[in-house]
Amino acid sequence: MTPPDPHHVEGAGPDAGDLAAGEPGAWLDAVQAALAGDADADVPCGTCTACCTSAQFVHIAPDETDTLAHIPRALRFPAPGLPAGHVLLGYDERGHCPMLVEGACTIYAHRPRTCRTYDCRVFPATGIAPEETKVEIVRQAERWRFDPETGDARGRLAAVRAAAARLRDDADALLEQGAPLPGNPTQLAVLAIEIHRLFLGADPAGTPATPATAAVAAEIRSVVERRRRNQA
Repeated sequence: MTPPDPHHVEGAGPDAGDLAAGEPGAWLDAVQAALAGDADADVPCGTCTACCTSAQFVHIAPDETDTLAHIPRALRFPAPGLPAGHVLLGYDERGHCPMLVEGACTIYAHRPRTCRTYDCRVFPATGIAPEETKVEIVRQAERWRFDPETGDARGRLAAVRAAAARLRDDADALLEQGAPLPGNPTQLAVLAIEIHRLFLGADPAGTPATPATAAVAAEIRSVVERRRRNQA
């Protein structure tokens, strides 16, 4: 699938069905706060349930005791590659989350951290495309339009896209430097956001910086290690 046209994403002119994604600088700050566990993602979903109906496995960490208490044990299974206690919530034969009933989350107040931080705007922000099989997410992601009101916002959005491009185009070199790269498009887009400040130019509104591969790999390892500590 071809990633969304970045110029169109930035608001070259609204089309029917477009959704306002917000000012990218403020949005990036909010996304990073959500990833750090300081707040929930504030996504204007409306009636959209794309992320709940796209055959997604939902990770639940052992510290999410309230969430675990509200999800039947039969619906959970150990998360591959993670320490004991980390589990995944699967989906039904339609690809729907089993906690979604009649278009509404039955455990919304107790939903997993993964759901609280999920934001499909990461795709248009980074230029990374969702998996083609997740049709509803693809459709929703293509509707978002960012409105960079300042040069700083444009610079940060450019840095995010430069980070995503590096993760995609320099993957082999980064792996050789010991940087663990996710294969999941969502996780890859999130990683680009987490390391984007490394790509900010000297002039925040100007051309993105081009950090050395070793520096990018070191930043990725730092992000992954921080996540591991948080999940311990």
